[in-house]
Parts: sequence; C-alpha cells; structure tokens
Amino acid sequence: MLKKILKNLAPTSTQLVAVSKTKPAEAIQELYDQGQRVFGENKVQELTWKYEALPKDIEWHAIGHLQTNKVKYIAPFVALIHSVESLKLMKEIDKQAKKNNRVIEILLQFHIAEEDTKFGLDLSEAQEILNSEFYKNTQNIKVVGVMGMATFTHDKNQVRKEFRTLKKFFDELKKKFFENENSFKEISMGMSGDYEIAAAEGSTMVRVGSLLFGAR
Repeated sequence: MLKKILKNLAPTSTQLVAVSKTKPAEAIQELYDQGQRVFGENKVQELTWKYEALPKDIEWHAIGHLQTNKVKYIAPFVALIHSVESLKLMKEIDKQAKKNNRVIEILLQFHIAEEDTKFGLDLSEAQEILNSEFYKNTQNIKVVGVMGMATFTHDKNQVRKEFRTLKKFFDELKKKFFENENSFKEISMGMSGDYEIAAAEGSTMVRVGSLLFGAR
C-alpha cells in the first residue's frame, strides 16, 4: 500500500506522513524498512517511547491536539508540530525549544470543517498571533505553513471546498507575512479518506494512517 500511495502522490510531490498512532514499533519498522522516514503521532507519551525505540533518522511529527504541559517531553527531538492553534501553545513551544537550544518548526492549525469537534484558528486569529510582539521577537520557533482537517463526510465537493479554504488562508498569510521566506511552504491537509483530493488542491503534506496500517 505504501508504494501505491506514493505513486498516487508522485505527480504532486506531496509528502507522506505515516500516522502510526496506536501501532506497535514493529509495524513502524516495517514501513521504515520500505523507505518511509516521516511518521506522525498524536499522543506525547507514545511519541516519546517510539522515538527512543526506533531508528534515529526517523522524522517525527506531532499531529494531534497538544497540551502545553506536554510540550517539554517532545521538544528535544520533534521535527514538526502540526497543531498550533493558540498563542499560549506557541509560547510554550518557544520556551521549551529555547531550553533545548533548538528552533522547532510549527504549522498554524485552522478550523475549516463544519464540525465543532475540530480545533483551530480563524484567519483573523492567526493574523493577530503573527502581528504580536511575542511572535516578532521569537527566535526558537519557525512557522512553516498551515494545517487543517476537512469535515468527515462522503461529500467530496464539501471536502474540496474546505481544502480550498485552507489553501486560500495559506496564500493570504504568505503574501502578508512570509513573502520573502521560502521556509513558509507547507499545507498539511488530507488523510486516508481524502488525501488524493487534498493533493490535487495543493497539499504539500498528507497524514495517512489507516490505509497504511489498517483500521485501529
């Protein structure tokens, strides 16, 4: 299945994040042996023990809702945090990154779905964060893009519309805040059920779990 997904993504050069939450180290190692290097986890405790147990050239992404009191456990090694949806969380990531003498890359999470259960910013909240004195003076975090989750629905037109909304937010932030920064380039959207739509709508990073590992 890994080869099939990579083949589907190949025309778009979209990166695959293998979502390995709840899966044993052996299953991750199996994909690693096939060449996959980027894995996403949404539970901090699970992420930390897998980091210790598995090859050190794996690039670990934190993809779920992240509590501020858990940031310190992943700050020494996490490559990218997908789910930053508040200034409070951003400040904590900056604080822990500084303690570890690191610059941690993050994505701003937007609420694009027609579901109340999803976390995320709206465009004005994101702009407020990027205009804040804290953000302008921070040296230990780098905003490299945006993330969003579409509504869980069989309506492909709705999903496509929501992905286009996220792409529009990305374009607006790029123009206003990151025009001269090549590092601001990531649009993390698309999962097992809609990754091909996401890739077609400009996703640079899809988070695929059940297609790779089977249902949880």
